[in-house]
Amino acid sequence: MQNDPAPPAMRLASTGTILHGVSVGEVLGVSTLADARLIAGRSGLDRIVQRLNVMEVPDILAWVKPHELLLTTGYPLRNTPQSLDRLVADLDERGLAALAIKLGRYLDELPGEMVEQADRLGFPLILLPNDVGFDDILNQVLTDILNRQAAILARAEEAHRALVQIVLAGGGMREVTAEVAGLLQVAVGATDAAGHLLAAAGESAQVARLREITAALARTPSAPPPGGDGHYAAVPVVAGGHHHGKIAAFSAHGTLTPSDIGILERAATVAALVITKQEAVTAVESKYRADFLRDVLTGRGGLRVAERAQAFGWDLERPVSVLVAEIDPDAEERPVQDRMLAAWQASVRKHDPRGAVAGFSHEVVAIVGAAADPAKVARDALAAVTDGTFSTGLSRVASGADALPGAYGQALKAARVGRQLHGAGAVAHFDELGVYRLLSLVNDTDELHAFVRETLGPLAGDDDAENADLRRTLQALLETNLNVAETARRLHFHYNTLRYRIGKLERMLGNFTEDAHLRLNLTLALHVLRMRGI
Repeated sequence: MQNDPAPPAMRLASTGTILHGVSVGEVLGVSTLADARLIAGRSGLDRIVQRLNVMEVPDILAWVKPHELLLTTGYPLRNTPQSLDRLVADLDERGLAALAIKLGRYLDELPGEMVEQADRLGFPLILLPNDVGFDDILNQVLTDILNRQAAILARAEEAHRALVQIVLAGGGMREVTAEVAGLLQVAVGATDAAGHLLAAAGESAQVARLREITAALARTPSAPPPGGDGHYAAVPVVAGGHHHGKIAAFSAHGTLTPSDIGILERAATVAALVITKQEAVTAVESKYRADFLRDVLTGRGGLRVAERAQAFGWDLERPVSVLVAEIDPDAEERPVQDRMLAAWQASVRKHDPRGAVAGFSHEVVAIVGAAADPAKVARDALAAVTDGTFSTGLSRVASGADALPGAYGQALKAARVGRQLHGAGAVAHFDELGVYRLLSLVNDTDELHAFVRETLGPLAGDDDAENADLRRTLQALLETNLNVAETARRLHFHYNTLRYRIGKLERMLGNFTEDAHLRLNLTLALHVLRMRGI
């Protein structure tokens, strides 16, 4: 088949997908095409050839694939040369790399419209020499593509081995970026999930440009890379199903090749290993910190607690407050727990770098200096978690590690009672609990219900609007120590209206204006009603 076309019934199927190919310009450089002539589409010489195909049947459009170099003698078009005008557009639409034609046997020349259209589309049209067979072209070009692919794979494997060795030797992102920058001779950086650059390596001017690009993309992630002075590419780093950032590269000297991108992908895989390793180490350290802090807060810290705490960067020898944050019942526990711990760690770092933070199974505990405004620490942490809530309790100031178990109990009590009083997301100080501390100790809720019903009678339920209104009047009277004028002013009642209500309340509840013990019982019953869940 050196000089003869393939028989009309014969079609050479696509050689199969190859990840990387060669450009049309490089294909023209092989020896079998030394006498080939490019007659149109010069602007498309950088199109990539990954396959070759032979067109010797009329329905070739149904069989062509992207990135193919299509060879033909024009046999299927010998009787309909007018279809050549549309052929270039059809092939370009299907993503072909180029069309190579032998003239003289079935077609004497190509229409001028076809050549003009190829130039407009940047679709290379190549005239093949008559003394070269299709089989020679197929063999040589495919061999070149396969050799190129083998070299690319070998380069990628070499890079992968070098990067894995970095991980095995205990290296991190800095070493990974330095290795890739040396392999590609470009600037390479690693960003976190927010797009902030964590490490970078390469020639200083290119690194500076890479910093500018990553900073711009961190501000506006959907925007294209700014500037046109080079080529930027980035590959996501994914570990454990989570997006952890990107491995990015910037070249000021030309376009990053598919081979370069392949090495970036290998680097992203290795970066995922680095992150996984760091997360495992962090998890072990977090558990050790949590176990130690739990022992301290339960009085089992042993000797030299303050000295051991210093190894974690904690200062427990100064006046401190204990803060306990408990996930509210309606929140999804595991995801919120992780974000809650991260929010508390960030807040404590901001307000008291020497403070301690650890996550337990259902709560986060922090110990911060009394001078750091513990309430502000709690509010900042609460504001950072938007998809779940937690209630926070603050202890009194504790002086020294020996007082921490008691302070922990105070903070835990404040968190739970605060939630009962104020609902999800409450921030309560132990000193603000008052009598609610005592009421929370009563575990028998049925007994509390019975006490409320016996003391308040019909005012115990919310099913009647008039009774609920009378209960609010009673609450205001007790809070003002039976000061009728002040109560009337607070409730915006006329003095006589309030006197009438007092009479009605005494007929329902007894002579509470004269009986101090009854007033105490009524006050406690109203406090119990305020406690949620009772």
